[in-house]
Amino acid sequence: MLPALFLVVSLLVLTSAADARRVHFNIQHPLLLDQYPTPTPISQSLLARPTTVYRPRDPAALDRARTRSLRYGQSEPLEWYEKEVLAPNIEDRHTIEQLARMAGNAYALPGQKNWYDVDTAWNTSFPFGWEDHANGFRGNVFLSSDNSTVVLSIKGTTIQGPTSKKDKFNDNLLFSCCCARVDFSWVFRTVCDCYANHWKCDDTCLSDALIQDSLFYTTGVKLVMDLTFLYPSANIWLVGHSLGGSLASLLGATFGLPAIAFEAPGERLAAQRLRLPLPPPVSSPNSTSPPSPTASSASLFPLPRRRIPSTAPLPITHIYHTADPIPQGTCTGPLSPCAQGGYALETRCHLGKSIVYDTVGVLGWRVDIRKHVIREVVEKVLGREDGWPDEDAEGEAASETEMSRITGVFRWVKKFWWGWGGKKHNGSDDGEPPPPPPRLRDVPRAKEEVDCTDCFKWEFGHFKDVPPEDFTTKTTLDI
Repeated sequence: MLPALFLVVSLLVLTSAADARRVHFNIQHPLLLDQYPTPTPISQSLLARPTTVYRPRDPAALDRARTRSLRYGQSEPLEWYEKEVLAPNIEDRHTIEQLARMAGNAYALPGQKNWYDVDTAWNTSFPFGWEDHANGFRGNVFLSSDNSTVVLSIKGTTIQGPTSKKDKFNDNLLFSCCCARVDFSWVFRTVCDCYANHWKCDDTCLSDALIQDSLFYTTGVKLVMDLTFLYPSANIWLVGHSLGGSLASLLGATFGLPAIAFEAPGERLAAQRLRLPLPPPVSSPNSTSPPSPTASSASLFPLPRRRIPSTAPLPITHIYHTADPIPQGTCTGPLSPCAQGGYALETRCHLGKSIVYDTVGVLGWRVDIRKHVIREVVEKVLGREDGWPDEDAEGEAASETEMSRITGVFRWVKKFWWGWGGKKHNGSDDGEPPPPPPRLRDVPRAKEEVDCTDCFKWEFGHFKDVPPEDFTTKTTLDI
């Protein structure tokens, strides 16, 4: 295997006068330069980078383990293997903008007015789920010119349309704390019967509700398995917006596939309720040691108190901005626009890492549900070329400025107390250096959402058909 240090991977459609073959990935390495001629790109396209993922060695064993955990609350060890794949370079603005366009195209068919143009290298696509007008799980599959990369784009929620009813059902089942029961007035709008009075919710009942055939996740599992069968050697990427982004993340966690979700509600709680087997967590967020090849029983969430390991090595990236209340879990309460529309989008904790654009602080946007649409993300957030402040770099700059001020105090003492004099710093009378210019990045840093808590006012446990004195409760879901 070529050292990752020397890999420069560009997703380009390449042509060669001496060879008519098309190569999708351009892997430039000193040992390969003599073997392959310098490529001539015919279109700008995406950037990829080698990424280590962990996958179950036997997909059938994964299904058995999840079924056993769902039905009997028992764990079954899984064997995981490490694999290096090419994943999207999430530090490249053009790459994530193109993937956002593909996520937006899950809402349309080619040629329709809301179809986004993508790089010519990705013009080959085919739709899925559109033959049944009432089928909510739909989107498009994009293929590279040589079929070496497959991008599955999953549609999110449509407010008014043939899929709206199923979209809302999946939203409320996946992202509400307890069956979409916002308050007592929602008693006839709940999506399951797991509420047990006084902010108590039956955890086993919730897991049972999530395995119904009408849940999009089950359909997505079958589709991904079909794609891996049709393209066994291809790199498969998953993208989606809103509900589609959360589904892409859940499927990416299931199969160990790179996934990028745009403006998606928090799906970490849904992963727990679906009893998704995840790779064992690494020892710490900065640890480079891989997980053990065999997962312990803890990775199957057999008990309601199970905490999803936030450091599980998942190739999932969430991208959202601060003016959108949905991915932040703040479009809640009976008077919120989400609740008024019949949506209980209450979760905020995400799997993997998150890239957050500060559109409130940098662009002066107000928090508004209308900023949730994918067009706002594509055109006004990802299409912005001026860069975004690097918060980590600002912290370092602030420390440097503080040290400069301390140094300036010593200069003042030298000059006016002991009379030693001293040179002014950059023409400043008080010895303070000018403030450093702000450091900008094309894409904000991806960070893990640590110490994130969902549904803090709810108690989850075994409440259904159990005497009050035998209740097993938990006061919060710390994830």
